[in-house]
Amino acid sequence: MPFVNCAIGTLSPFTPTTDIPWNRSSATHLMRRMQMGASVNTIDFLLNQNPVEVVNTLVENAINLPFAQEPEWAFWQRSDYPIGNDAFVEAIVQQRIDWTVEWVRSIKNNGLRDRMSFFWHNHFVTDINTYGYSSWMYQYHFLLQKHALGNFKEFVREIGLTPAMLIYLDGYVNTRFEPNENYARELYELFTLGVDNGYTQQDITETARAITGWNTTDYNDLGGPFSFNAALFDPGQKTIFGRTGNWGYNDVIDILFEERAEEISTHICGKLYRHFVNPKEDEQIIADLAVILRENNWELVPIMKALFCSQHFFHPANYSTIIPGHVEHFLMFLNELELTKTDELLYSIAVASGEYGQAIFSPVNVAGWPGNRSWINSGSFSFRSGNTDNVLLYVASLNDGNGGFLRSWLTAVVGEQETDPDSITDQVIEFLFPKKFQFENEYQEARKVFRMEDVIDPSYYLNGTWTLNYETVPQQIFNLLVHLSLSPEFQLK
Repeated sequence: MPFVNCAIGTLSPFTPTTDIPWNRSSATHLMRRMQMGASVNTIDFLLNQNPVEVVNTLVENAINLPFAQEPEWAFWQRSDYPIGNDAFVEAIVQQRIDWTVEWVRSIKNNGLRDRMSFFWHNHFVTDINTYGYSSWMYQYHFLLQKHALGNFKEFVREIGLTPAMLIYLDGYVNTRFEPNENYARELYELFTLGVDNGYTQQDITETARAITGWNTTDYNDLGGPFSFNAALFDPGQKTIFGRTGNWGYNDVIDILFEERAEEISTHICGKLYRHFVNPKEDEQIIADLAVILRENNWELVPIMKALFCSQHFFHPANYSTIIPGHVEHFLMFLNELELTKTDELLYSIAVASGEYGQAIFSPVNVAGWPGNRSWINSGSFSFRSGNTDNVLLYVASLNDGNGGFLRSWLTAVVGEQETDPDSITDQVIEFLFPKKFQFENEYQEARKVFRMEDVIDPSYYLNGTWTLNYETVPQQIFNLLVHLSLSPEFQLK
């Protein structure tokens, strides 16, 4: 049976109602989509504000966020590295590790800006295993942050001339004498128009000729910039989307966005919708977003504000419909439980995620990670669920094995005065799963796990002996979280 999108509503600003209130569930939904989740205290703080104002503030904060601090090796070339191949490779590997940790930290901490930069990483795909140099990795990443919420047309223009992209899609060997069509094809098929949508093979062939010449670098000192070499540029007439002239790289971008504006805007808004709202598209919402994108001259901020502020976005049918990648899955868990984060933990998440198909700076192919349901298989489900206890135990180890952080989190969820173990269990479930459990027996099983009646006398729950200060509470919430992590709902955000 095909899955359908049951969400209703338009792009009109969301106004809370009795049916769709502004509560923990709707606020959690918002923060999981605009950021990497948020703590209970943050969610409760947001409930005192207007949701549209919350969205606008989050977007404005993202726009004004400074870029990651430039590392000392941001523009290093081979001559800047140690002499000797082993020392060179060791330095490159360490720089990649350091910047991976830096980016994972940014994705976790920096809200929408780096949530978007990671999204674009899977759109304008490159692979560090192809281009190699840390400097090129940094320069590529800088553009992802710079244009994360910028102008999409200028993003397309700049990304095609980064060394990472020129090498990954063979632009650096694209000359008048031997045109290479790789980048021209992906520019249309993946980056702007979509597969078989408004372009022909002849358009690809002519575009490849128009973007020749970006080949020159110092091959004796790799890691530096590429530049335009007029001697390798094809100066002949080219016909692209029905327009003929001696077109060059910038002409291609201008012609593309002038002649195929509707196709581009629909393709990009559709991809954003599937990633941030629902894997099953609402064609009318996407069409309306596409109009906003075109009318605002390809600026991304207006469509992001319109989308996240909308009635449609907040419809409960859009809650918990997306399976995030492994990196996002674990970062949301860390943020929502306010767990201590160290470089060791962040790098472990990055490395382990890479082993299960989400290697940062190295998506699986030029089309990127397929996303959503593709993240879950027999191996990855065990990885994502089975490491919940490892993360919690690691954080406890940083506190000499003390699980008091779990007691503090639970108190924030349910309040200090709550003493009903079944109510506590239900409230934890409702915070973690905005759509809740589907069947009553699932609640019953979770309540049984939390009660730990093989250790705690059931009468303690009735006579007031048991409270949130009871010595077993950290172990009880640990057990409950591990139990919940084994459910399918735990994978949905």
